[in-house]
Amino acid sequence: MAKATVADRIDQGRGVVPADIVLKGGLVFDLITGDLVASDVAICGDTIVGVFGAYSGKREIDVTGKVLVPGFIDTHLHIESSLVTPFEFDRCVSPHGVTTAICDPHEIANVCGLTGIRYFLDASARTLMDIRVNLSSCVPSTHMETTGARLEAADLVPLMDHPRVIGLAEFMNYPGVLFKDPGCLAKLEAFEGRHIDGHAPLLRGNDLNGYIAAGIRTEHEATTAEEGLEKLRKGMRVLIREGSVSKDLHALAPLLTERFAPYLCLCTDDRNPLDIAEHGHLDYMIRTAIALGADPLAVYRAASLSAAEAFGLKDRGLIAPGKRADIAVIDGLESCRVGRVFAGGVEISDAAFAARQLIDPVARHSVKAPLIEPHHFRTGGNRVETPVIGILPGKIITQHLTFDIAPEDGDKRPDIARDLVKIAVIERHGINGNRATGFVKGFGLARGAIGSTVCHDHHNIAVVGADYADMALAVQRLGEIEGGFVVVEGGRVLAELALPVAGLMSLNSFEDVHDDLVALRAAARSLGVVLEEPFLQLAFLCLPVIPHLKITDHGMVDVDRFEVMP
Repeated sequence: MAKATVADRIDQGRGVVPADIVLKGGLVFDLITGDLVASDVAICGDTIVGVFGAYSGKREIDVTGKVLVPGFIDTHLHIESSLVTPFEFDRCVSPHGVTTAICDPHEIANVCGLTGIRYFLDASARTLMDIRVNLSSCVPSTHMETTGARLEAADLVPLMDHPRVIGLAEFMNYPGVLFKDPGCLAKLEAFEGRHIDGHAPLLRGNDLNGYIAAGIRTEHEATTAEEGLEKLRKGMRVLIREGSVSKDLHALAPLLTERFAPYLCLCTDDRNPLDIAEHGHLDYMIRTAIALGADPLAVYRAASLSAAEAFGLKDRGLIAPGKRADIAVIDGLESCRVGRVFAGGVEISDAAFAARQLIDPVARHSVKAPLIEPHHFRTGGNRVETPVIGILPGKIITQHLTFDIAPEDGDKRPDIARDLVKIAVIERHGINGNRATGFVKGFGLARGAIGSTVCHDHHNIAVVGADYADMALAVQRLGEIEGGFVVVEGGRVLAELALPVAGLMSLNSFEDVHDDLVALRAAARSLGVVLEEPFLQLAFLCLPVIPHLKITDHGMVDVDRFEVMP
């Protein structure tokens, strides 16, 4: 399509010449008044030029009986957690009405640094949906883990004016902010006055004030309405999250009112193709929130207009003249079943996807798995009292539990009867060969092992198991397939998903990844696993900026004290 000129937009908006595209017969959901208005919508190039009137078009599309809403904006996510490349993510998610995604590529950045960020920037210029990038602020997230790269303020500053960049991504190291770590201060000062995303689970009171005073504008870690309200009152935009593991929508739905909606947004953070296929994406959040009693006007504002304004995207968020032609055609406000989608005036279709210019992936062969033997999973020590990570299903916050586990022959063994199984993290970037072991409760695992290289945010190898030999085989197999997910029992690999792009993303279609995830889930359940999403749950057990007890290749981490336990 030839690029439209200003003169073209004026003429087509006035109706003196036919518009490029006209959507006829639908009801426009006016996010200013809350009214459903029968109206044509005229599009010139990538821009809406006419609404609340009648138009003729070079191409006219009948949307009689349908509702037209602005395209949805996912305000914070890691595309890597979809387990596919940005191009497959585009193909997977845009049919659900998502026309803008604001991503933080810190998963791949923790593996290969600026190479990974530049890959996302290059890919974002070629997708149908508009992918914007916030530059990864915490690579690594803390000093208590080993990553494949380290990014300082000086590394990020040259990219801050890139046209696809919004600002600085989630500042996860909130203790580093509060205690004025020099590296943290350098990044905050470099991006002062620009958008800075927050990440401060359970932070309240004066400490929250200090964190916000550093220039941080948004936050997606609120898990209760009370926490969310405090952050709203203190000037933060709260991003309501519903991912594959972190599910906060039910808790925060009471905030979704017409009064608060201008300061609320929606995000998925981490959502995989299994959940997207079975439930949906932001469309799922919208219909769920409305079913919970939220006002539809508030929900659709949070999904588009409020999101656009929170991140300075003034060219979208409304079906109005001059706005980017991002439109979802749905069957009704409550059900939010998406039929057709337009992103920048291009209708989402197989033909449009096929016309994209793809680029080669990066960070192949990044998983340098060391030789691991079963005895490497032994946990020594004479103390019977043992820290145990307690899983809270649907949360990335964990409990800091303590159990008496008596050593047997110098080793604290898994105790299946009490659901106490071994967890280990093994450094895979080829830097130091670190290994750490501990215990976790909540998997329900009775035998075998599951392993993953999706291990937030350092992305070392994480493995949980009841059998040391199976745990060792899981590590070996992850090295052979360039990373991914594996389920092992009795010396045999039951199911696997190869993720050879940085050990995080598949080279296959999202449909193939979905099928592999179904097989992996079934295999995990055959071992007794009770978690709905065991692999992403495992990944978050290794993130030392989320309270209360975690594990990295450095050891068990007391997040409240922000230190590796002796």
